[in-house]
Amino acid sequence: MMDYLPLLIVGAIIGVLSGALILAYALVKDKKESMGFERNMKDGELMKRLLVYAKPYWLSFVIVGLVMLLSVSYNILSPILISDIERIIQQKGGFRYNDVLWRVIVYASILIVSLVGTYVQAIVLQKTGQKIISKLREDAFTHIESLSHAQLSKIPVGKLVTRVTNDTNAISMMFTGMLVNLIKNIFVILGVLVAMLFINYMLTLMVMCFVPFIVLFTVIFRKFSRRAYRQVKNGTTDINTYLSEHLSGMKIIQIFNREERQMEEFESKNEKLYRAERGQIFVFGIFRPVVYMLYISSVLCLFFLGSKGALDNREILGQIVDGATIVAFYMFISRFFNPIQNLAEQFHRLQSAFASAEKIFTIMDIQPDVVDEPDAIELEQIRGEIEFKDVWFAYNEGEWVLKGVSFHVNAKDTVAFVGATGSGKTTILSLICRNYDIQKGEILLDGINIRRIKISSLRRHFGQMLQDVFLFAGTVRSNIVLRDDFDDEAVTEACKYVNADKFIDRLPNGLDEEVRERGNNFSAGQRQLLSFARTIIHRPEVVILDEATANIDTETEVLIQDSLNKMMNIGTMLIVAHRLSTIQHADNIIVLSDGEIVEQGNHHELLRQKGRYYELYTLQFNKEQLRKKQA
Repeated sequence: MMDYLPLLIVGAIIGVLSGALILAYALVKDKKESMGFERNMKDGELMKRLLVYAKPYWLSFVIVGLVMLLSVSYNILSPILISDIERIIQQKGGFRYNDVLWRVIVYASILIVSLVGTYVQAIVLQKTGQKIISKLREDAFTHIESLSHAQLSKIPVGKLVTRVTNDTNAISMMFTGMLVNLIKNIFVILGVLVAMLFINYMLTLMVMCFVPFIVLFTVIFRKFSRRAYRQVKNGTTDINTYLSEHLSGMKIIQIFNREERQMEEFESKNEKLYRAERGQIFVFGIFRPVVYMLYISSVLCLFFLGSKGALDNREILGQIVDGATIVAFYMFISRFFNPIQNLAEQFHRLQSAFASAEKIFTIMDIQPDVVDEPDAIELEQIRGEIEFKDVWFAYNEGEWVLKGVSFHVNAKDTVAFVGATGSGKTTILSLICRNYDIQKGEILLDGINIRRIKISSLRRHFGQMLQDVFLFAGTVRSNIVLRDDFDDEAVTEACKYVNADKFIDRLPNGLDEEVRERGNNFSAGQRQLLSFARTIIHRPEVVILDEATANIDTETEVLIQDSLNKMMNIGTMLIVAHRLSTIQHADNIIVLSDGEIVEQGNHHELLRQKGRYYELYTLQFNKEQLRKKQA
């Protein structure tokens, strides 16, 4: 009994460690809700969806698989060759140099072929993996583009940025080596086990005694790892969302002297991410040393049992153990446990990929709530006749913004919408383009329900100019053409038509002048004129103008008003404006209050009625006269 005391001690240590980990696993499992652990998608489901992207490149993976066999062969054959060399050296009567030399040459040849194969494998995987991730990234972005305004307003921009960038990068590791190495390590483990069984089944059984503990520790680690990765991903998303919003609003933060308060909030989110990252490192920092402990324990047991057989020159369980066998098994055990340790690291990364994949697919599983009808049609040209029939709409269920709104707009007419803030003016313009879908009623374009028109076809005929003009980083030209194929003559003509040429000609680089993020190197009026040019060059049949003259200086307003007068000849024009002076020449003015039409007619008719429009006009006129006197 005392002869095998070291083995009993090793077994006791492993047993105690196993019990401790099982207890920790049970405690975490019971408190998974309080610890933020949740599982929405199974690994199998995620893998199935990811493999759809890999399917077109199956030939590349077949090539990688064949090359991978070379590396597997090296891992299995090299210990056999080394042990054979050891046996030749130890044989009685000495050895011949040539017997050792050709085995060394074979070993070196296998090593070189394995290294070349590893290089080829890495190149093929990187190219293939990047193609797969590029496709996934494109699909994610395309799906985000298909979401409605209502859906996009509920998702922070920072979260969407994280999904398309950080999360796809995490998945790229899976296709650029993780899966192949995972399969390779499995083959190495199986191959090493078979080779060990042929050499000495007794020592192989000794090694196999450690396998149940490896499986147990892996299952426990898997639970902790998945939980840790979810917390890291959530923390990263929170920080990206916070940065996206607050960096965009940094001017407001500085104006109201809120830097310290925002810094405290950032530190709180940063601390949360730090704790999540630390927890992730802690989980992995325990698992790998535990597996390494099993490796060292198996080596100690090998030396203990092997030495008893080799030194005492006796059989153990009917198997003879000599020095060559010990050398072979020492190398085999290393090749058996190294892949297992690598599997731990790969599983570590695989959890990251699955956590990221789940985040991406959660976004991609959001069904757009504004979609084409099955029988939707294309409209090549429209007249621009618009009609609302008893339209009811609410952004939130039960909170009606429009209540039974009905009106008719003749083709080529200019119609203005007037009313207090929140009366539904901008909502009407959004519904015409199907940025949202109505709950009741009908909206007709040239007598056709807009639900029966393809969304892309519908919006192609509308040109929208909003109060807050969004300019992209690039040049003046790129912001006007929006990547469409227009020549300089068309761009220049559009700029002249809306009076934008007057300030563009003064720019050092003209149409090639740099536009910084959100166009912050241009004034509000200049941005508005660029939006006019952008709209005109695409030749819409219906022009939508939403508060385009608000907060514009007097000189620019004159230019914009002249542009508006020109655009009234293009087609149907729908205008929302607080400055009633800009809509006096409209064919019809619709006055809204609390989501309902209270009166409509042209400027002179409404003034004669002395209703709500008359009150608004009189109030603005008196303010304007007072402002002029004070000036």
